[in-house]
Amino acid sequence: MRVFVVDDEPVIGQTLAVILKKSGYAAIAFTNPQAALESACVLAPDLLLSDVEMPQLSGIDLAIRIRAECPNCNILLLSGQAHTAGLLTAAREQGHEFTLLAKPIPPDELLQAIDALVTA
Repeated sequence: MRVFVVDDEPVIGQTLAVILKKSGYAAIAFTNPQAALESACVLAPDLLLSDVEMPQLSGIDLAIRIRAECPNCNILLLSGQAHTAGLLTAAREQGHEFTLLAKPIPPDELLQAIDALVTA
């Protein structure tokens, strides 16, 4: 399963990618959401794991655009900010449904959330 990990903090993105790779996923880390979007047009991800709060393009906007490009892509969003729930509500009102996980997330909980999403 190809996973795009998008987080503007390189250490977080790389760490999540390493955790996923050790669990058998083909994970690619991006620090720039626009670069992830461009890559999705060439090589569709099976799962997008993205931070919500990023410069240039929010994780929610990235998820909406990747889902438009790759309709079968599963989406998991991560946030350490309480106010992002409002952004998620606004996306839901526009017909977009995404799962939001709180940062920091222990690796076993992340893997369980991914498994639950892809087997649903």
